[in-house]
Amino acid sequence: MIDLYTFQTSNGQRAAIMLEECGFPYRVHRIDLQKGEQRAPDYLALNPVGAIPVIVDPDGPGGKPLTLTQSGAIALYLAEKAGRFMPADPVRRIAALQWLMYAMTDCAAASADVFLLGVRAPEKSEANLEWLNERMLRYFRVADARLAGRDHLADELSVADFALYPVYAVRKPKIEAAGGMANLDRWGAALAARPGVAKGMAAAE
Repeated sequence: MIDLYTFQTSNGQRAAIMLEECGFPYRVHRIDLQKGEQRAPDYLALNPVGAIPVIVDPDGPGGKPLTLTQSGAIALYLAEKAGRFMPADPVRRIAALQWLMYAMTDCAAASADVFLLGVRAPEKSEANLEWLNERMLRYFRVADARLAGRDHLADELSVADFALYPVYAVRKPKIEAAGGMANLDRWGAALAARPGVAKGMAAAE
């Protein structure tokens, strides 16, 4: 049984989706970021960064316990452990990794910037927030173009799709308001219909 320490954020949802889709049994430990539970000493012992998610797998490589942080690393680890959602063909595998990195370092990071400036920053700037919003939408438009005539970001359903979906879901109102991303919306609807995705999205509620 894998232990998942998480909260209702895109990063936490990403890890839960992968656990669901890979079919691993897991226990949820809800870490309330709003109450500062991520800064508790026992949690910092798991992740000194004080961020979610964290998984603790008692049956890690070589049968030894493994504690792992960073949702992208967790997604890759679970895919490798399950033998699913990472193509075996080297060229297809590289494509999946490319789009995984796009989801994590471009879309997720741009979405986080919008959140930080719009919600957490001590001083707000409407002009800067609008600029960050447009920057985020430019990244989503890349995904929309990529999905023209195809069902997945890579050549098959992969970690890249599961990495991007939680970011898409939280930013769906802005994407719909911007318009012109029908391919992305079609892709999002298909993923939302998957039971594993739905359960992962709700895991920390």
